Amino acid sequence: MKEFAIHLEPNQRKPLYEQIYEAVRDGILEGRIPRGEKLPSTRFEAEFLSCSRSTVELAYDQLLSEGYIRAEPYRGYYACDVSELYHLAGQSQSTYVSASKPEADLPEYRVDFSPNGTELSQFPFSAMGRIMRNLMLDEGEYMLQSSASFGEEDLRRAICDYLFRSRNVQCVPDQIVVGAGNEYLLIVLGQMLGTGHTVAMESPTYLRAYQTFRNIGYDVRPVDMDRNGMRVDMLEQIFADIVYVMPSHQFPMGTVMAMKRRLELLHWAGQRGERYIIEDDYDSEFRYKGKPIPALQGLDRSGKVLYLGTFSRSIAPSTRVSYLVLPPRLAERYREHCGFYACTVPVIMQKTICHFIQEGYFERNLNRMRGVYKAKHDFILGELRKCGRIRKIFGENSGLHLLAEIDTPLSEDELVRRCGEAGVRVYGLSEYFLSRPSGFHRPVLLFGYGGLTEDEMREGLECIRAVLQIE
Repeated sequence: MKEFAIHLEPNQRKPLYEQIYEAVRDGILEGRIPRGEKLPSTRFEAEFLSCSRSTVELAYDQLLSEGYIRAEPYRGYYACDVSELYHLAGQSQSTYVSASKPEADLPEYRVDFSPNGTELSQFPFSAMGRIMRNLMLDEGEYMLQSSASFGEEDLRRAICDYLFRSRNVQCVPDQIVVGAGNEYLLIVLGQMLGTGHTVAMESPTYLRAYQTFRNIGYDVRPVDMDRNGMRVDMLEQIFADIVYVMPSHQFPMGTVMAMKRRLELLHWAGQRGERYIIEDDYDSEFRYKGKPIPALQGLDRSGKVLYLGTFSRSIAPSTRVSYLVLPPRLAERYREHCGFYACTVPVIMQKTICHFIQEGYFERNLNRMRGVYKAKHDFILGELRKCGRIRKIFGENSGLHLLAEIDTPLSEDELVRRCGEAGVRVYGLSEYFLSRPSGFHRPVLLFGYGGLTEDEMREGLECIRAVLQIE
């Protein structure tokens, strides 16, 4: 294809890259760009459209992330087979650390590259304090009462509106259950769904979810991943009936599940009545290139996806406010089986977050923190690229951590231990695998940057370089 004619509207509120993205996406979906067709280069298309090359690159990156196109090194971009997308057209609306060691036993570190770290120095404390103070003064007696099982209705309505605008999640407030943390909601979900289930989880994965499922008594089976996400073709082999996935930003790999793979997963769930997908959308708010990836739940037309979200990253970890969006049929089952429970989040915290969202503080804080975290992301990425021992960096452009494959004869455990002795805590990828790690012949480390300053990141990386020099 020599060029793709797109009518751009510079004066629209919609960015130019998004206009290009939508035009190419629709061309692929409608068959005007056939499967295997080579797209024009970013340079050629930018010249043809009279826009910057970075604008076209952003559009192509978004298409690549969602599986509409594929990239072949030194050859270019090609349209993918997305035939299964046609039936979806036109549809409209109706902290990760292995628990192997008790916290009290952990040594002190000068620098901790924890993937759970968050930046709290710029939090709008005065706004949050004013909201809480006014609530106590105006509705003090109500603030001290317990909350109904599903949580406060006005908070659930605010969550519902936010999720539709930002993640294309299709729901009403009566489908939302508010609870104190993701693990609590998974425990309640286990009580509602009953025993005897087999859960498929990506490997490597989020260990707290894994441990929670094991505590419930579920049989947890690891499933391999490739560059498109979970290997859906393996699900029949392990007889799973529940799948736990993080399609928008998989932890710890940072993989974005391709659109075709998402549809394959939905097709798997739709083949039998009691198959479900738990979509954990943790970290989805922080994407630094392109627009946010829509949630898997927004594609679901059969009531198979249970959407799990939290305010731990987007507001603060101590809020302990998570939410579970249930399909209508399961929402009714929750009401029947668990409706007598009181919500585990205090009313004062629920009401505070509700006002925090309604008064615009949440959106402003989220936009500000995207800028803060992007600056940290760019800094540590630049520093890692200066290290000659790093063979590959991946997981860029979203979330609050990066991964780096290290060129060293040391084992991953030995490298982590020596860094710890030097006062720097790092995290090996292998500890997040549920089965024997595969695909990596060298150590891979996670570098969380959310809670670190640039000076701390620089100091920590210098210590790691020193360890690698005296190995």
